[in-house]
Amino acid sequence: MSNVCKKITFLSSLLFSTFPTISPTFAGETQLDTPQKELAQLTSVSQLSDILPTDWAFQALQSLVERYGCIAGYSNGSYLGNSAMSRYEFAAALNTCLAKIQEIITTAKDSSITKVDLDLIQKLQAKFSAELSIIRNRVETLESHTSNLAANQFATTTKLEAEVIIGAAGVFGETVADKDDHLNNNLDLNTNLTLAQRVRLNFLTSFTGKDELNIRLESGNIPEFDENITGTGMTRLGFDEDTNNNIGLDEVYYAFPIGDRIKTTIAITEMELNDIAKPINPLASSDSGAVSRFGRYNPIVRGIDGTGLGINYQINNNTNFGFAYLTNNAALPTEKNGLFNGNFAALGNVTYQPTHNLGIAFTYIHTYYAGGGASDVNLTGSTGSLTARSPFGNVSTTANSFGLETSWRINPKFIVSGWVGYTQAESPVTNDNAEILNYAISLAFPDLGSEGNLAGLVVGMPPKVINSSLLADHDTSLHIEGFYRFQVTENISITPGIFLITNPEHNANHDSLLVGTIRTSLEF
Repeated sequence: MSNVCKKITFLSSLLFSTFPTISPTFAGETQLDTPQKELAQLTSVSQLSDILPTDWAFQALQSLVERYGCIAGYSNGSYLGNSAMSRYEFAAALNTCLAKIQEIITTAKDSSITKVDLDLIQKLQAKFSAELSIIRNRVETLESHTSNLAANQFATTTKLEAEVIIGAAGVFGETVADKDDHLNNNLDLNTNLTLAQRVRLNFLTSFTGKDELNIRLESGNIPEFDENITGTGMTRLGFDEDTNNNIGLDEVYYAFPIGDRIKTTIAITEMELNDIAKPINPLASSDSGAVSRFGRYNPIVRGIDGTGLGINYQINNNTNFGFAYLTNNAALPTEKNGLFNGNFAALGNVTYQPTHNLGIAFTYIHTYYAGGGASDVNLTGSTGSLTARSPFGNVSTTANSFGLETSWRINPKFIVSGWVGYTQAESPVTNDNAEILNYAISLAFPDLGSEGNLAGLVVGMPPKVINSSLLADHDTSLHIEGFYRFQVTENISITPGIFLITNPEHNANHDSLLVGTIRTSLEF
């Protein structure tokens, strides 16, 4: 056998030995064991992060990559040598190798090439002709689609992500949780069913491929079931937004990396603390998670949003530090406003995930409300009692809040999560102090009934003043919530849900309130 023929046989045997499991998948079928990732051509075997010189196939791979240039890795830099491959993947690799051999034949200057060599090449091409033909058709289709997208795209650096929520909701109960209950004003709860919507348009721009400029426009008329309707903020929905359908600028921030471990976020408006200290429970999303405001995540991170700076430092694969400074009246030059003289929050957060199934987060927040002419004091993000919201009234208030959160994926279809939040507040004006506590535990059941579905249960206590030099909450409200998200399509979900508030405003004289909703989410 000639040298070239030996090379052809050698290459074929290497391909088969390098990819030992080849499954006969066909058009329209998916091979579950093969990662569906884009393949990237290689120039050196050192580009493969999971291949070591001690691996038994290292020399074979090194020859195929560096000598013949006919092996591709996945776009994340891995090779996954123990994974099965489809006939399409094998055909693509073989085609590249055959093209290289044909190049060798064409440029060869000796007479070692024989008819046997050419016959072997033709047999290999014929054996995988169907797969090669399909690959060529796919490439041509992708080129056509790419050309069409390039001609009609919104912008070369910007993509649009849209989200629409349509919600039907109602509150059911006997009486309003009257904040002046000592007057014995048992006001009847007179509410009607509502049907409303929230629309968000996110314009995401990247200039370098690693940074992101986010500009969000938002509009909606979903009512806030707060103290003006039910007598308490404990009944608020997790997706409410009432701008009277006026379009407004909801978020503007720019995030960019510094090196490999630091992400910096500069916010012009409406950044939230949970953008830096991201919740680790699976029910945090307003469009796909819990249906209540309290049930989504720890209220201590809801207090202040607006303009500021956030930094996330990835210590290692398991640990992330987050730091943030936010103020909500940075654009106002008047007294008790501005970037450093008005309301502000300073955050420190550490999230530790020893495994993919377990996470623990600790959060500290120092908050200052100027009081008076500035925006109202709100220590609970409108989730607890009115007393906990502003325990000293609308006067200058400082608070130190501590939060602990954990989430444990016991198995792929069962997740247990929970949090506790504790706040120490004081007023330098009145010399009063107060302690505020909240907690919750949640159960999540991913893919219950069908892939993409999610069932959730939340039980907890909304923020409560447990000790105060002025006025404390003497009874205890419980928040009990259940929902089930039907994932109708990849872009559409429907979520019926209910939550019950016992002893609203932490007052046993108040009748329980029940909130029911059906949330339909569309994303595109």
